[in-house]
Amino acid sequence: MPELDASDTAASTRLDRLLVQVAEGDRQAFESVYQLASGRLFAICLHTLRDRRDAEEVLQDVFTTVWRKATQFDATRASAMTWLSMMARNRAIDRLRSAPPRPLDDLSVAEEIPDFAPQPAQAAEHASDRERLDDCLDTLEPRRRSLIRSAFLHGASYEELARRIGSPLGSVKSWIRRGLGQLRVCLER
Repeated sequence: MPELDASDTAASTRLDRLLVQVAEGDRQAFESVYQLASGRLFAICLHTLRDRRDAEEVLQDVFTTVWRKATQFDATRASAMTWLSMMARNRAIDRLRSAPPRPLDDLSVAEEIPDFAPQPAQAAEHASDRERLDDCLDTLEPRRRSLIRSAFLHGASYEELARRIGSPLGSVKSWIRRGLGQLRVCLER
């Protein structure tokens, strides 16, 4: 834990004094405690609960408890911020424990998750289509087959292919267009 600088020490001492005043019923001191500590306490609650509404409810509960039990604060045992932080943390943990458990294997949750995997019939059909495509690609002359595979299966651009094989862009486009025409005829059989 980092050391407190002079301003943190002064704020801590002020918070300690304010809690003593809250224990005496001082509403103004209570408002000051809220202004000084609520941000940190809310962060603790939110970090623990991961739900803003629950964190806000716990924070409200913490400050209600502070108003009622400020007499229990003892500055010789802990600083006011430590006392408040522990109270917030403990209340947040209590809230977590009191919430109904959400089982990981809940079927209703599993049913809400879409299944994008192909069904067995679709998988068989895709495998059959892939076989037909491979057979038709094998009928093409090697240069056209290589260009089509690079362009459509590996994502290479026409410009990249033209540079790679050292041919004009128009020629590469023509070879691919003719190869696709031959593939279409083969696949329609």
